[in-house]
Amino acid sequence: MNQRSGSSPFTLAVCAEMVFRDLPVIERVRRIDALGFQVEIWDWTKHDIQALADTGATFSSMTGYIDGTLADRQGADRLVETARESIEVAKTLGIPRLNLHGTGLDGQGLPVKPCVEMTGPMWIQAADTLNRLADLGQQHGVTFVLENLNTAVDHPGVPFARAEDVLALVAAVDRPEVRIMLDLYHAQIGEGNLVELVRRCAPYIGEIQVADVPGRCEPGSGEIHYPAIARALDEIGYRGTVGLEAWASGGDELALSRFRDAFTL
Repeated sequence: MNQRSGSSPFTLAVCAEMVFRDLPVIERVRRIDALGFQVEIWDWTKHDIQALADTGATFSSMTGYIDGTLADRQGADRLVETARESIEVAKTLGIPRLNLHGTGLDGQGLPVKPCVEMTGPMWIQAADTLNRLADLGQQHGVTFVLENLNTAVDHPGVPFARAEDVLALVAAVDRPEVRIMLDLYHAQIGEGNLVELVRRCAPYIGEIQVADVPGRCEPGSGEIHYPAIARALDEIGYRGTVGLEAWASGGDELALSRFRDAFTL
């Protein structure tokens, strides 16, 4: 058990796409940084990359592709191609982790190519695509993280969305350049049993993302007891990043404070 009572053993990050939304993105980044958090962004093509770099903030992760999909050859080629472009942006911002999904998502979070049933050949293709991305990661010193998503509320039709599916793929590839972006908000909706899920995913976690259920707001606004999650992460020896990917249920700074409190041991 961590002995630093009253501190967090984790690096805490906040998604700039979801808080301080009355401010321009650059000002959101500055505010998050000033409050002592690292910063997550989503689609880098929507941002002024040099302006982001000039803030001096530390960035934790961003979307690691523009479009493409894991499980068909043409889509996989496009995914890898746009991952190469994303790596160059990540280098400018000093971002170590590039986020992936089973397929490209539109502006509403819906899959560009919906899929309900994953066939055997699709699993094989997905694993092959992740191996190709691992090669890129090894070459450029970045980690690709495959995120689990819920299909019941936010992302219907996304293939390889369940945490169990993501774990199976990442474990099959078993390379340090491909890890899990374990999103506990999505997992609670789709699967639950979060403490046990954290333990099973432990060897393959690249980053943890959090929000509460229902509502996708900060810890303490819903049903998930995040202090128990923090203790479970501490017990498995996790010392990586925990990212708040959540709306604020009230004031933005209060939401960030509640997030910090939930992951302070």
